[in-house]
Amino acid sequence: MGDTLEFNEIYQESKGSWNDGRLRFSKQNVVYKSSKTGKVDNIPAAELSQATWRRVCLGHGIKLATSTGHVYKYDGFRDTDYERISEFFKANYKVELTEKDMCVKGWNWGTAKFSGPLLSFDVNDSSVFEIPLASVSQCATGKNEVTLEFHQNDDAEVSLMEVRFYVPPGPADEGADPVEAFAANVLSKADVIQATGDAVCVFKELQCLTPRGRYDILIYPAFLHLHGKTFDYKIPYTTVLRLFLLPHKDQRQMFFVISLDPPIKQGQTRYHFLILLFSKEEELRLTLNMSEEEVEKRYEGKLSKNMSGSLYEMVSRVMKALVNRKITVPGNFQGNTPGAQCITCSYKAQSGLLYPLERGFIYVHKPPVHLRFEEISCVNFARGTTTTRSFDFEVETKQGNQFTFSSIEREEYGKLFDFVNAKKLNIKNRGFKEGMKSKNNEYSDSDEDQHDAYLERMKAEGKIREEGDGSNDSDEDTDESFNPGEESDVAEEYDSNASESESGSGGDGSDDEGKKKTAKKAKVVKERKPRKEKKQKDTNAPKRPMSSYMLWLNSSREHIKSENPGISITEISKKAGEMWKQIGKDDKEGWDRKAEEAKKNYEKAMKEYRENGGGSSTPSKKESKKAGGKKEDKAGGKKRKSDGGEEEKEQGGNDSFKSREFISSEESSSEGERKAKKAKGKPKGKESEEEEEVVTTPPSSEEDSD
Repeated sequence: MGDTLEFNEIYQESKGSWNDGRLRFSKQNVVYKSSKTGKVDNIPAAELSQATWRRVCLGHGIKLATSTGHVYKYDGFRDTDYERISEFFKANYKVELTEKDMCVKGWNWGTAKFSGPLLSFDVNDSSVFEIPLASVSQCATGKNEVTLEFHQNDDAEVSLMEVRFYVPPGPADEGADPVEAFAANVLSKADVIQATGDAVCVFKELQCLTPRGRYDILIYPAFLHLHGKTFDYKIPYTTVLRLFLLPHKDQRQMFFVISLDPPIKQGQTRYHFLILLFSKEEELRLTLNMSEEEVEKRYEGKLSKNMSGSLYEMVSRVMKALVNRKITVPGNFQGNTPGAQCITCSYKAQSGLLYPLERGFIYVHKPPVHLRFEEISCVNFARGTTTTRSFDFEVETKQGNQFTFSSIEREEYGKLFDFVNAKKLNIKNRGFKEGMKSKNNEYSDSDEDQHDAYLERMKAEGKIREEGDGSNDSDEDTDESFNPGEESDVAEEYDSNASESESGSGGDGSDDEGKKKTAKKAKVVKERKPRKEKKQKDTNAPKRPMSSYMLWLNSSREHIKSENPGISITEISKKAGEMWKQIGKDDKEGWDRKAEEAKKNYEKAMKEYRENGGGSSTPSKKESKKAGGKKEDKAGGKKRKSDGGEEEKEQGGNDSFKSREFISSEESSSEGERKAKKAKGKPKGKESEEEEEVVTTPPSSEEDSD
């Protein structure tokens, strides 16, 4: 067995909501990390005292108890994981993993047991349910009754509001009231905030950005009390996730950010971050409301009774000691402004500061956003929507959420790109970097003669397309679209005949120049190749035989429609495919025989069809006339065009339109002459009937003389 066991998608219950994460058992400790908040539970192996394996709603779960009185529950294991975990616990923790079944009788009468931070309701020594006392927000007593109220979680779809216990009266000789004893046990472990005693210290009139206002902060041993003119907030230290100390860009102020989960509430507004703003010049002398021995014993040298220094240093130092969490500060990132460790940008139409940290990004202040690297899927550097003097920085998380920080000055691009690249984050448009880092002023305006990454990319793509198109026409000797000795559409389009007629009297040199010009223009305009004529199908030819599946489908289509009314064509095909797979081997062989028989009949009919002269490629009269007209169109049309404009001038003013009969061939023109003579000999009444045919024929010499 290895030194560690790791499990993904393990769930931990938090105030009625399930949070998934990763659990790892190692020889030294047990570590659980929440995917949602990034909070880490670290249980030293030496403190483990009990381990229980239970069947729960999400598969199987483990309940771990420590010698310090804490209880941890993790669910989402499989039944097959029991043996592996049990052997690992015996070998490394010297703790036996015991199986224990939950009571499912549904009785509401049992025994309440207090074990550490849990209240367990048991029936016949089997647990029915357990209540984490840390989730209790209020405990009220009545006559033979105790009511527990719970903290609410916004992420939970359904929340448990309260539970009432009936406590029967005890014997008369006992002096203690069982109801009061029950309530005292609950309150000793419950997360009920009671301002008993004096505060450790008080900070007066601190400027708070979220929630906005000036608040007095009273520091108690178990919670933080914000007292303002309108609102009061009591924040338990157990809800504090992280602490941040961030320098302002002007280097004269400091942000102190407290991350909270669950957030504090003000009406329907939730504040996940508490942001305080300090001036670096403010000084403070602080005296703790405790004796020196008590300070030394409780905080182990982290604090002293009398302290002095900057106001932000005093607040951060006290919070670090009481919350027992590290303070996160910006790392080695340096922006374009000297000394600045942040970037000015906008998020949701509000201007703020983006701080690249060692393990994430944080944006302050409205609304504050904290993004950990481990939850980031990819980042993207995008052009600004209104101007090229700025760019947008887009961050996409693994949950599919996208955060766009816009209006970042283009001078910050190189520093930010290097930072993201060093942290090995996935960058969507990595190709921009080479061109944009070469100069200081990236994303230049179109009016300025500076490097434009987007324009360079468009040029590169255009060059690739030109090379791909030009590869077919690279050899001039084998180019059939241009032959200098022949007349072509290209010559006609660029009026090369005029230059050739002039160069005819000029000599060979000028003729060569004309050919070179024509060749150069021929490269630009490509001659469209004639389309291949489609092979006409003979309607009398035998049809190809169907496969066994198609024969079965044709016979079963109506049956499928009747069983599934309103089914679409695509759904019929899917349904038929599923039914065909389920057909037995004998039935399929029957359809295969039918398909073979149809194939033999097709071959026999095809043989007779060919013997009778079918299948020849000779087209019908109508098709040959149509195809002949097209060919003569191309050949005759080119010849007539290249002869010059004299013939067209003799034909009168109908230059813009020429019918197919006029362009087609000599045969069609002679036919038109015969019709014209016939129309001439007829009376006037009949002449109008054939007037349309006469108009479409070319004017003959006889008509001109008349």
